[in-house]
Amino acid sequence: MAEPQLTGLTVGLIGAGNIAHVHVESWRALGVRVLVHSHAGAAELAAQYDGLEVADSLDALFAAVDFVDIVTPSATHKEVTLAAIKAGRDVICEKPLTLTAAESRELADAAAAAGVRIYPAHVVRFFPEYVAAHEAVVAGKIGEVAVARFFRQASSPAARGWYRDVARSGGVIMDLMVHDLDQARWICGEVTSVYAVQSPPSVDGISPVNVAAHVTLTHESGAISHLRATWGAEGTRFRTGFSIAGSAGLLEYTSDKDTGFDEELQDNAATGDLLIPSSTLFESPYLTQLRELAGALRGGPEPRVLAEDGIAAVYLAEAARESMATGRTVDMNTFSPGVSA
Repeated sequence: MAEPQLTGLTVGLIGAGNIAHVHVESWRALGVRVLVHSHAGAAELAAQYDGLEVADSLDALFAAVDFVDIVTPSATHKEVTLAAIKAGRDVICEKPLTLTAAESRELADAAAAAGVRIYPAHVVRFFPEYVAAHEAVVAGKIGEVAVARFFRQASSPAARGWYRDVARSGGVIMDLMVHDLDQARWICGEVTSVYAVQSPPSVDGISPVNVAAHVTLTHESGAISHLRATWGAEGTRFRTGFSIAGSAGLLEYTSDKDTGFDEELQDNAATGDLLIPSSTLFESPYLTQLRELAGALRGGPEPRVLAEDGIAAVYLAEAARESMATGRTVDMNTFSPGVSA
């Protein structure tokens, strides 16, 4: 199937924060016209990019665009997405889809009833290193996965803005680790149990500025995933990576290594190259992501991430928060978010 043409499309960008710049640059590279609306910052954002136009209201934006791209704070995703669905517009929404699985499910059901689509923007599924790891595991290149480790660290955003309010951000797990919760499920399969700890703990719904969360997932396959997410001191270098150990080999990657990806296969492992990039000199994963999602909205093949994946990631994050609150392992077969055992 030929790649759908995106030129001539108009996207409505809702939100004008930091991530909006990455989305604007990607849409412009794809030749898509961009209208932006935000409670604050829309005019300033438009002034930085030739051709970027401001819509004075959500209704004006909905009337002028083919679909919307939501990059507002997490706690607003539900309200804005429901408005877009009511207007009959397809939606691309930054992760997390919402802050609860129930609300995410509500959005998916509303979109289905309205005959529109909603795609969560889980951009890590478009990073070449993670794509290569997923493909290698699916192809059996390292045998059966036994243990996987994922980590992600960043300079804490919690010293400013809304991030410290766990009710608005979901804390470090929902805001940062949600990427790796999605990756663990994508690469290692469905999850049967979740155990989580955080140090230091949140107090009265307020996250520490500097905090680390550790989550252990047991998968249906028997594989175990260990995840760590850290909001570090100001100036902490952003780093991410993984180590995936199987019965026939090991896949390792850290973002601060020049090689981009390391491969070790035992002598009896499947032969042949894994076709893993040796550097990250590729187009922006955000551009790759938005091309694929917009292409799907224009009649192309289904993208690699669907509403159900966004719901599942939020569900796992909720389970991790429940485990932290109770000190117990959460059984995903019986877990009801918000109801402590």
